[in-house]
Amino acid sequence: MLRTFITKPFQSSQILQKNRLREVIQCRKLNLLEYQSKELLKDCGVSVQNFAIVDDFNKANSALKNLYANEYVIKAQVLAGGRGKGWFDNGFKGGVHITKDPKAVVDLTKNMLGHRLITKQTSKDGILVQKVMIAESVDIVSEKYVCILMDRQHNGPVLIASPAGGMDIETIAKEHPELIKTVPLDIYHGIDDAIAKDISTFLGFNDPEVFAKAVYELKNLWKLFVDIDALQVEINPLVETKDKQVVAVDAKISFDDNAQFRQQDLFALEDTSEKDPREVEALRYNLNYIGMDGNIGCLVNGAGLAMATMDIIKLNGGSPANFLDVGGSVTEDQVYQAFRILSEDPKVKAILVNVFGGIVNCSTIANGIIAASRNLGLKIPLVVRLEGTNVTEAKKLLKDSGLPIITANNLDEAAKKAVMSVKT
Repeated sequence: MLRTFITKPFQSSQILQKNRLREVIQCRKLNLLEYQSKELLKDCGVSVQNFAIVDDFNKANSALKNLYANEYVIKAQVLAGGRGKGWFDNGFKGGVHITKDPKAVVDLTKNMLGHRLITKQTSKDGILVQKVMIAESVDIVSEKYVCILMDRQHNGPVLIASPAGGMDIETIAKEHPELIKTVPLDIYHGIDDAIAKDISTFLGFNDPEVFAKAVYELKNLWKLFVDIDALQVEINPLVETKDKQVVAVDAKISFDDNAQFRQQDLFALEDTSEKDPREVEALRYNLNYIGMDGNIGCLVNGAGLAMATMDIIKLNGGSPANFLDVGGSVTEDQVYQAFRILSEDPKVKAILVNVFGGIVNCSTIANGIIAASRNLGLKIPLVVRLEGTNVTEAKKLLKDSGLPIITANNLDEAAKKAVMSVKT
């Protein structure tokens, strides 16, 4: 099969930006800690630093016995970026430290474990550090960038590479487009010898011994990508060391939630202790929930409609308490569970239901609303706007229920009534 190797730098940047935006919009469920990602890499033959995980600073000394290095990297394990510039609730600064003194490792670990780390990506209260990774430092000669990701524009996976690793890839693509290479991949063949050798040459692995190792690493990255049903495997940096090794120092992995049924062991690794308990509860019932700071709870079907609902609430002077998308195949029980989650939030002073019944049956929503209102003894104002499939029957069900449900004919009217109900 003929494969064309192409270089489209700006396009590479756009691909990465679009995929990262989709992650935010779709709110990917599975997030792994850094050490867990390194274990996945290692299991697929990708070279990573030797490391140990400790959950008690008294175990730091025993962990060091299995590491052999002149320098150590100590990293707090939390799901947040900017750890190195973060600070702890005990006044200690930095969630990432490097030291050559084994004795200092214990003190550094002690200052991290059991304390809350605050970074630019956390809340003001920070995240409790329950695990610390102690890793062997590597003596770096050069840093490269490699990423495999699924891209809709190419209808499949692409490989993006740059010899300028360790930096923001979008900045590199903008300022030095010649340093970015994009290669569409055949889903059945992936990264074969020809592609791996071409990319290794482009990345600047010139030493024959290092070149051979780079080819091996690239092929194993593809194996990992396929084996774990990844949407993205980003290595930044992939480094060449002074002892002629090729090592993946840092990795970002995004997973396909639709593959959970065949990746159950992988999804079981997720630590939900850092998540909002309401989000964890919503996931149990396949509901997409994100908590916010307002007082009007939203129950909507469809992400686009949910965002429009929040915008119109704000436009009318209100403040949404959440993003809650029940999806197109919602059941009466899911509607009930959605109401329960909303009603248990003390900040919620009113609930706005906005459903456009295309796939979903409005009668299903109406029956769920009625059951939830009665069984939960709902005391706060409830505004409902329904449109679409079986809407006439649904409106009759609401009217005949005898419940104090406020109905609206359109979204703007519904938002105004919801905001007014909170203010009165």
